[in-house]
Amino acid sequence: MLEITELETGYGKKQVLFGLSLEIRAGEVIALIGPNGAGKSTVLKAVCGLISVWKGEIRFNGSPTQGASPAQNVARGITFAPQGSRVFADLTVMENLRIGGFQLPRKEAMERIAQVLPLFPVLKERLRQDAGRLSGGEQQMLALARALVSKPKLLLLDEPCLGLAPNLVGTVFKKISRLNEDLAVTILIVEQKVREVLKICDRVYSMKLGRIAFVGIPEDLKGDKAKLKELFL
Repeated sequence: MLEITELETGYGKKQVLFGLSLEIRAGEVIALIGPNGAGKSTVLKAVCGLISVWKGEIRFNGSPTQGASPAQNVARGITFAPQGSRVFADLTVMENLRIGGFQLPRKEAMERIAQVLPLFPVLKERLRQDAGRLSGGEQQMLALARALVSKPKLLLLDEPCLGLAPNLVGTVFKKISRLNEDLAVTILIVEQKVREVLKICDRVYSMKLGRIAFVGIPEDLKGDKAKLKELFL
């Protein structure tokens, strides 16, 4: 579904990614881990079109994405959920969800919202409530639900558990796993909570200094404290 080949990019004159390559097959949950500053979020931004590709290539379902805007990539089926809950606090839960389906005809967007809401029962009870009045965990659920309204084929998640209380982290990961299973959404997730993300992913890439440092399956890392320490130093 997604092929990244020898990707180089960055911000201004600062290069962040150096010849990075990875691939994702349809239906997979892929974890992208590594220390802060490794370039993980930059990969997601390049895939969704928020930053340009300097060198290399990104292909989605066989077609290059270079030069496409984020809105064009959403229409193709690529949706990015950035760090933090990022909800529109002054809008209601329903208004936030409708923004997620901005590129769909109104009827189709409402049908999609009706399809997504059963995965998030707490939101179904609070559709008329301002999003800013939700708890941190509920806002994260809203951010996930809103991302799903656009009917993504590939969902890019950037640290979805950032700032959440420890008792909520497991709940969010269970939801992410259900999105993959129930809606057949392929997922690329950047996450610092390595033990949790290894429980739900099919394969894992680890980054260091803008390059891929490790590729494998979760079982290669589970219980291997020495290897994990090496990847994060």
